[in-house]
Amino acid sequence: MTAVVTTLKTSEIIYPSADGEPVAETYDHLYAILTTLEVLKQYLADRRATVLANQFLYYAQGFPKLRVAPDVMVIFDVEPGGRDNYKIWEESQVPKVIFEMTSPGTKSEDIINKKELYEGIEVQEYWLFDPRGEWISEQLRGYRLGEEGYELIRDNRSEVLQLRLEIEGKLIGFYREDKVEKLLIPDELASALQAERQRAEAERQRAEAERQRAEAESQRAEAESQRAEAESQRAEAESQRANELESLLASYRSQFGELSQDNS
Repeated sequence: MTAVVTTLKTSEIIYPSADGEPVAETYDHLYAILTTLEVLKQYLADRRATVLANQFLYYAQGFPKLRVAPDVMVIFDVEPGGRDNYKIWEESQVPKVIFEMTSPGTKSEDIINKKELYEGIEVQEYWLFDPRGEWISEQLRGYRLGEEGYELIRDNRSEVLQLRLEIEGKLIGFYREDKVEKLLIPDELASALQAERQRAEAERQRAEAERQRAEAESQRAEAESQRAEAESQRAEAESQRANELESLLASYRSQFGELSQDNS
């Protein structure tokens, strides 16, 4: 009896987009993932790049079990927007930066298996962030690909992203190097927007008060102008009356001569 081996065509191979596993171990890890995702998406909004979170990265065509789901990965020179999963051979770009929100439960996987994998496929920077400081005392640890593999990043600078990274509680703070300003997380954006609205309202009220003051000044000036005009008219009337009396007196004098006040 001859055995028949069925070979699937590449187009028939299924690459799943989910495995039913939770996104993160704790709320702190989930929040760190989501804020990192949103901050970097906003930062790269005008670039030909995409930022993905907890989505399968397939790195070997034809082998759907060879996959990993980075917490956050940044890929340049690809179409912006989301994907159900990411296949390196389809987009011809390896992620440039990967973040893993680590914990004691994922320590071995993150520091050994994933580190070796990311180094092998030439991810330029690999960052480990421990929101609770449970096994990384400094909370943040980064590696940059060098000539002989990953080298520890000692200044917390991402050369690829051109950002400076700082620990801010249980989150990573991202600071632009070109403008020396922080990239705001959603909560900070909401607070900044509220503050800006309050400033705008205060400015509107100030402008309205200034307009009303100017209007009042205009009305006072108009009243003063009208008063001055009335005074001028009264003065003109007084002048005319004086002229009329002077003319009448001259007429009397021409007819009767000088009038004496002494009747004796």
